[in-house]
Amino acid sequence: MTDVAAAAGVAPMTVSYTFNRPSRVAEATRRRVHEAAERLGYRRPDPTARALRSGRTGQIGVVIGEHLSYAFDDPQAAQFLAGVADVCVRTGAGMVLIPTHGAGQGPVPGQHGVEADVDRVQSAAVDGYVLWTTTSDDPVLEAVTASGRPAAIQGGPARPGLETVGPDDRAAAFAVADRALGTTPRSGRNAETHDPLVVVLSFPLDRARTPSVVLGRDLPVDLATVPFPVTGARLAGYRDALSARGRSWDETPVAVAPRNSREDGAQLARQLVGLIGDRSVLVLAMSDELALGALGALGALGGLNRSIRATGWDASPEGRAAGILTVTNPLREQGRACAEAVLAPGSAAARTVPWELVEPR
Repeated sequence: MTDVAAAAGVAPMTVSYTFNRPSRVAEATRRRVHEAAERLGYRRPDPTARALRSGRTGQIGVVIGEHLSYAFDDPQAAQFLAGVADVCVRTGAGMVLIPTHGAGQGPVPGQHGVEADVDRVQSAAVDGYVLWTTTSDDPVLEAVTASGRPAAIQGGPARPGLETVGPDDRAAAFAVADRALGTTPRSGRNAETHDPLVVVLSFPLDRARTPSVVLGRDLPVDLATVPFPVTGARLAGYRDALSARGRSWDETPVAVAPRNSREDGAQLARQLVGLIGDRSVLVLAMSDELALGALGALGALGGLNRSIRATGWDASPEGRAAGILTVTNPLREQGRACAEAVLAPGSAAARTVPWELVEPR
């Protein structure tokens, strides 16, 4: 900048104003500065140097904790990112996506992978972090809180130094399950056939994301210890509702999906066919996507004398059209709340997002 100023015959501050506040410089002077800069190959003030000087980058880092494509493939993750983007557009901030693999799909990485995740987060040139929900043992959480930068996480886990944004998942899970169970008949000449079997389609339990089918009694007694807090809270809500309706949680099949997708919902439903037999079934799914996959797979079998009902989560148009009792989970609003918490730490913005039941169309 000093060289450009000398070549243009102006002060260095005039060069700075020319590039950063052009309205404060006369047109002829601006032209002279630009001509000198072009001769010297000077493009504009270096943004990295500016950030070092000011201590701010004007960027929010969004830590995905999944394969990067998940942010675009999963409709709810896309809504969350759109909410963050809404705030960035309004405030003039930028958004940097920071994918990690510590809680991502597939096997848990080795130490090298964990170190790479931590380094990627810590070295990001951002003013603060927004995190997609992850596990309580994710090393990235320690990296974020140790940075001293403001941070907010959707869905938890709760941790000092992090603003937690999300609905009361346990209460919402209880409400949707209780509503479905309350409209499920349990009488019939053949109780074995007509008393519906209740099955749960669950999000992953831990970072390994191993698909499995277990009974409720095989899960931790204290579901708050499940590493994915959203999964643990929703399982607790389902258990509360089943117990309140006099049903056995211990004997309830819980099918654990590695991902939130229709393909995984269908695959789990096919694994449950032998267990279901000719009985009617009520599927308590942690997302509309899982519920839609399960309904499609079970309905395609044909020739079976049973009813198939499902509850979901997220209140998607596809889920409601398919007759799924669901619950709202306004992730765009949660994305906005997380971004606002980072840009204005300590503000009085609401961190608990309301939810409501949505009856099928």
